[in-house]
Amino acid sequence: MNIRTGDRVAAARQSGRPIIALETTVITHGLEPPDNLEVALAMEQTILDQGCCPATLGILDGELVVGMSRSELELFSANAQSVSKCSRRDLPVVVGHSGHGSLTVAGTMWAAHRANIDVMATGGIGGVHRGHPFDVSADLTELGRTPVAVVCAGAKSILDLPLTMEVLETQGVPVIGLGTDTLPAFFHGDSGIALAASADLDGAAATLAAWRKLPPEQGLLFTVPVPPGHALETEEAERAIGQATAEADEQGITGSRVTPFVLKRVAELTDGRSVAANKALLINNARVAARLALGSVEH
Repeated sequence: MNIRTGDRVAAARQSGRPIIALETTVITHGLEPPDNLEVALAMEQTILDQGCCPATLGILDGELVVGMSRSELELFSANAQSVSKCSRRDLPVVVGHSGHGSLTVAGTMWAAHRANIDVMATGGIGGVHRGHPFDVSADLTELGRTPVAVVCAGAKSILDLPLTMEVLETQGVPVIGLGTDTLPAFFHGDSGIALAASADLDGAAATLAAWRKLPPEQGLLFTVPVPPGHALETEEAERAIGQATAEADEQGITGSRVTPFVLKRVAELTDGRSVAANKALLINNARVAARLALGSVEH
């Protein structure tokens, strides 16, 4: 696969500035216009404000772009329906047909590792789907085999979180709560699931530095609660998720279409409050990832 590095990323490599990978499915399959482009740009700016370099990754005309330009992000935003959603398994087809592809968490990890980037920020990772324990996101498998540290707000709360944590444990993935000792539940905060490890920002940076020295054979997961004032009430979120998941089953929606459908339906059922929470946690996770990357250099 051809890899094209954006000018800003190339300059960061020369100067030694930490680089933070960002996914592109948030633009094409996560948020609706104009929120999708606004949040993608806000995440990049937040990383720049912390003194790091953002590298939004995507496939353009069959080529992996490490550090997409604003015009390329605008292209993805305006043509979301024609951009393929790419996990690891989808790459040969999209690349072979010289197509456009937005990268999932798994796809971004795969691409970031090949671009020598070992920290990324996202919203929530995929996991085990509720009521369908055989439907397990490739994100979990990728975390078990690709050494990239992922900063997120936990797994998406539309998923089966206890089973997701079991799979992560089986995959040997350390899960560290940043400022919390329980697993964040995406846009409604606390899942109540105890974590084996937690740390403040400095402790998390030390963990990141130690992980690099092992050297790692699997990913590292930092989980960050949604910023105060933006979380949905648990009862409201669970009611909306339950209804949206039932509707997906009734309509025969399966595979990679489930998460976008359920997230969109939850947004409708919560009058957009889930979208506001999602936007806030995405930008916050970008900030935390940059601060972690910078702090790890000191250790």
